[in-house]
Amino acid sequence: MAVRGCEHFQLFKESSSNMKTLRWLHAVFVVGSNFRYRQNKVINSFCHTCKNRGPYVHACLDCVYFGCHTHIREHNKEEIHNFSLELTYGQLHCTSCGDYVYDSALDKISSKNRMKCGTFKKRLFECISWSPSEEEKEMLSHRSKKMCITPESTIGLRGLINLGATCFMNSIVQALMHTPLLRDYFISKQHSCGAPSGSCLTCEISKLFQEFYNGNRIPLALNSLLHLIWTHATHLSGFKQQDAHEFLIATLNLLHQHCSATMAQPSHGHMNGKCSCIVHQIFTGSLQSDVVCQNCHGVSTTIDPSWDFSLDLGPETEGGRSPCSLVDCLERFTKAEYLGSNAKIMCETCESKQESTKQFKIKTLPIVISFHLKRFEHFKKAETKISTAISFPEMLDMSPFMSKRKKDTFFPSDYRYSLFAVINHTGNSLNQGHYTAFVRQQHNFWYECNDEVITRANLDEVLNSEGYILFYHKQILEYE
Repeated sequence: MAVRGCEHFQLFKESSSNMKTLRWLHAVFVVGSNFRYRQNKVINSFCHTCKNRGPYVHACLDCVYFGCHTHIREHNKEEIHNFSLELTYGQLHCTSCGDYVYDSALDKISSKNRMKCGTFKKRLFECISWSPSEEEKEMLSHRSKKMCITPESTIGLRGLINLGATCFMNSIVQALMHTPLLRDYFISKQHSCGAPSGSCLTCEISKLFQEFYNGNRIPLALNSLLHLIWTHATHLSGFKQQDAHEFLIATLNLLHQHCSATMAQPSHGHMNGKCSCIVHQIFTGSLQSDVVCQNCHGVSTTIDPSWDFSLDLGPETEGGRSPCSLVDCLERFTKAEYLGSNAKIMCETCESKQESTKQFKIKTLPIVISFHLKRFEHFKKAETKISTAISFPEMLDMSPFMSKRKKDTFFPSDYRYSLFAVINHTGNSLNQGHYTAFVRQQHNFWYECNDEVITRANLDEVLNSEGYILFYHKQILEYE
């Protein structure tokens, strides 16, 4: 049975000229059916008001205006134009309805244009309508009750019992449980393996996601997870307080190992030499290191994978200024550093050791960035904590710290991130004190997780907290 869109689109479809425009815009700017179309898409797909290339650029179906999510709405309202086409996935927005609309005619246009496309993006074949099977229809008929998520909903919020100085683990688990794409992966039960029960960390994390999001409010005890961590990361075993950052890195590494080991086809487990497990897809980016010879100015570049960024907080030199914000820390991290006359490096061009500078830039960004603020310093046997206030934003643009700037390429890029979790530490030592976590729920609501106690928080409380590990999610890929 054909699916009909809104009444306004039914009137729109009566005009052959309207449908011709829709088909042409979809072929050129959504699919890019041939090389000439793809060239036009790259050159012209930007907002005519703010010049932004993405995300969510729309094309007006009544004139030649292109606009971002905000300006296309303003344009259509002012000009009384009713429809616009979103250029990434081909969604149609109706101004009169104030929403995106669906019609089976859109599927036909999309399918026809995809088939004509010589080269295609995988996403074009993923955005197709769902037709339930007879079995699924039968299941839906017996499960008609909907789960309503309200601001007061506790789904996804569960306290974690402290098993004896295990707040470091509880805080990191809360952050992982609220990582949008990781949550969607495990809730949809994408992971399966034949490992013996109680031996696979990925299976344990998958089970935790199911327990977190089943609506139960009773606090959980993570004794099985703790045992697995002790078994596979022996340096974290024991009943003393551990470093939350060290626990995070060990957990991600173990998840990667166990995910890779259980992939059905090892040959498909790596893409272009890179691991395709869910952990690497979400958390791994790459860091570019440029060493510049001060004699010939030749550049030696090394690119390494990166799971997080550990940022210094102390003054650069004796008596120098300490950073005051996350942006300050990143500017210092990516600033060229003179290596000194006593640390000469062999230059292949000069064929001799020369004085050099070294500079880090970010080559590729992961979906989730975690920033570790290095608050603990070790000098001889003494340990001190840097409690300097470091401000961090709710929204972060990573463009200034990339090896390639937006203006260097025609292709759309979006380096904007939004904060979704913050780990805090109170106390003066890594082996003492207490860890808590702020997590974001349903996009706009924040909660403080203090072991088994979960309390509502506001954004100001989050942004004014001290901050030890900060988690940011790529804004364009975020799910509410």
